[in-house]
Amino acid sequence: MVDDFKGRGGSPWGSPPGGGGNGGFRRGPTPPNIDEIIKNLQDKINKILPGGAKGGNKPIFLGLIILVIIWALSGLYRVLPDEQGVVLRFGKFVSTTQPGLNYHIPFPIESVLTPKVTKVNRIDIGFRSERDTGFTSSGVADVPEESLMLTGDENIVNIDFSVFWVIKDAGKFLFKIQDPQGTVKAAAETAMREVIAKSRIQPILTEGRSAIEIESQAIIQNILDEYNSGIEVTQVQTQKADPPDQVIDAFRDVQAARADMERSKNEAEAYANDVIPRARGEAAKILQAAEAYKKEVVAKAEGEASRFVSIYNEYAKAKKVTQERMYLETMEKVLADINKIIIDKNSGSGVVPYLPLQELKTGTN
Repeated sequence: MVDDFKGRGGSPWGSPPGGGGNGGFRRGPTPPNIDEIIKNLQDKINKILPGGAKGGNKPIFLGLIILVIIWALSGLYRVLPDEQGVVLRFGKFVSTTQPGLNYHIPFPIESVLTPKVTKVNRIDIGFRSERDTGFTSSGVADVPEESLMLTGDENIVNIDFSVFWVIKDAGKFLFKIQDPQGTVKAAAETAMREVIAKSRIQPILTEGRSAIEIESQAIIQNILDEYNSGIEVTQVQTQKADPPDQVIDAFRDVQAARADMERSKNEAEAYANDVIPRARGEAAKILQAAEAYKKEVVAKAEGEASRFVSIYNEYAKAKKVTQERMYLETMEKVLADINKIIIDKNSGSGVVPYLPLQELKTGTN
């Protein structure tokens, strides 16, 4: 069309090349004629449509074109941040789309589902709360067929727990499993029974709950992944773990007896910790005293032996002198503590034989 205008020597809008009037002054391009544009557009549409557009058929065709445009625009859809888009083509799952503005072939060819994928869902096993039953009365209802489980040491435990999960893949969640709630519940109960069957009852009731929750969560996730469920387990939370109601009183008595045993054991250990160090100290003291006495006796014996050897050496050199000296030293030791009076035999005439010399001596002292 532009070439046709050029062939006529004018601009695309039909103005002469040299302008008109004003002494041949050359003007700028003339503004487009809106009526002509609309008319040309209608002519082109009439050529495209079968049989042309004659008479009163023009509004009908224009309406159809507008409907087609609206239908095409209806394929635009928005996925919110907490959602995931699932595109269906004639009811069959095709793909998933992420949050934001997306497009699909309009209905009835394709349709979109947008489930909430960040919502945390909860399933209770072993009990039913108000949220599950819909009743307004306080408390929970126990479900023994779900909560009673056999432990590894052949005891029975009554355990209630909750499983929290979210949608990981909306396409698999909607079309790979028929009953998501039932599937999660069955997998959770199976996993918990498997873990409890490998555990002893005492850790289950006391400090072993966290390990049981972690192991159960891993087993549940593996089962759901094998089913291509598109579900992610975020947490397994134990609500209670007790013996069965029929034997709970006896079990509590056993627990009280064990507590008494532990208390007595701790008291005995405290007494032992007090007595044993003192006994060890006394033993060390006795050993040190014995060692000192041993050294003393040995040293004294060695000294006596050395003295005997030295006296013997002197005796060998001068026997008579040594014998006399030894006699005098011995008599000195023997008579040292004896009260005695020595009278020279030559002065016997001056002493009365029966005079109580001992008493007189004591009196003078």
